[in-house]
Amino acid sequence: MPNVSILGKKLLIGVLLILTVIAVIIVSRQKRQEVSVPYIQEQEIVSFLKDGDIICRLGNRPWSVLFKNLSPNEKRFSHLGIVRIRDDVITVINAEGLSIEGRDVVNEVTLKEFLKTALSAGIYRMRNIEGEKISDTALEYLGRPFDWQFDMIEDENIYCTELLYIVLKRLDPEIKLNTTWVKEIGKDIIPLDVCSQLEYFVEVGYWGGE
Repeated sequence: MPNVSILGKKLLIGVLLILTVIAVIIVSRQKRQEVSVPYIQEQEIVSFLKDGDIICRLGNRPWSVLFKNLSPNEKRFSHLGIVRIRDDVITVINAEGLSIEGRDVVNEVTLKEFLKTALSAGIYRMRNIEGEKISDTALEYLGRPFDWQFDMIEDENIYCTELLYIVLKRLDPEIKLNTTWVKEIGKDIIPLDVCSQLEYFVEVGYWGGE
């Protein structure tokens, strides 16, 4: 008669092997899914960029859907930043909230990092303001906390489209950007579709998405 303890060990080993195979399959599927997500790559758009361009993206995070749906006209984007190019180094200055890395501030990141969650991207260029002036002015606001009050009256705290508004108003006090009323917070905010809706901007290109 077989030894019960030996049978128990064999059964345990068999169960562990099955669990290991299942774990490997799950991890492999997750990796394939991650690879298959069509994130926008920097090489796709880098040749179109100029200093001072506004770069928009649709992120893959749960709150990206919320932010894009605040736009009243078209809902392609959930975040934007300002391109800065110096000595062939391309960075993006943006007011980032709900960052996984905990950087709820105006920061400067590489183009690659800005695009790492981008399901779509768009580039817009101001018609009548020099790009270098736009990016230099944006640089002055690095480190300002993200504006969770969405208050455009003060600029000590800044949200993403508010950064664009502040910079452009400094360079051209006559400029006006569209706003939309958000009843949940009881305030007007500048929506993400502002660049595609106003004649101040020209669309350079759009990649991915709908």
